[in-house]
Amino acid sequence: MSAELSSLLLALGIFSVGFVSIGPNILAIIGTSMERGRHAGVRLALGVGSGSAVWATLTVAGLTALITAYAGVVTLLKIFGAAYLLWLAYKAFRSAATPVHLQKPKAAGGRNLYLQGIAIQLTNPKAALQWIAIVGIGLGNEAPLWVGLALIVTATLLSLAVHVLYAVTFSTTLVVAAYRKSRRWIEGALGLFFSFAAFKIATYRQ
Repeated sequence: MSAELSSLLLALGIFSVGFVSIGPNILAIIGTSMERGRHAGVRLALGVGSGSAVWATLTVAGLTALITAYAGVVTLLKIFGAAYLLWLAYKAFRSAATPVHLQKPKAAGGRNLYLQGIAIQLTNPKAALQWIAIVGIGLGNEAPLWVGLALIVTATLLSLAVHVLYAVTFSTTLVVAAYRKSRRWIEGALGLFFSFAAFKIATYRQ
């Protein structure tokens, strides 16, 4: 029980890493919140969170069957997960090394922002890479059904909460101005964090 819970918490930790690495989903939420207001940003964020639920369900179901048939897949997923985190570390260090400030993201257009949010997340390559990287950590070849269900439910709730938080936070220009001033320090710290996380994943034993 404790080993399964530990694996689940580690998988959720890797999932949470994606929230501090800005991708197309977060950029769209930030841009929409800045240009169209908080309510529009929140609607888009709810759609993105729902898209995360779809990714979680499909990926967990598919990879669980694969891991059950081929136990060695877990090792490959661990290697992929470590490589993914190292890639995030590289991007963070590169961003910290450049003096270019954060560009104003483009807002999502149209009326049905919720459906647009789902579409943005389902077509987000970063989301696909993230789920491939974490499922092998949270689901072993003998993991019970409750571990997979807990991963889906918790990841969905986290995605909804954090993306909505982005929408609320970046609906004010003061937050954007503060981020621009401290961006390089933040990116450097994230690079170190991603590097450490990659090491932990690569040396993790179920």
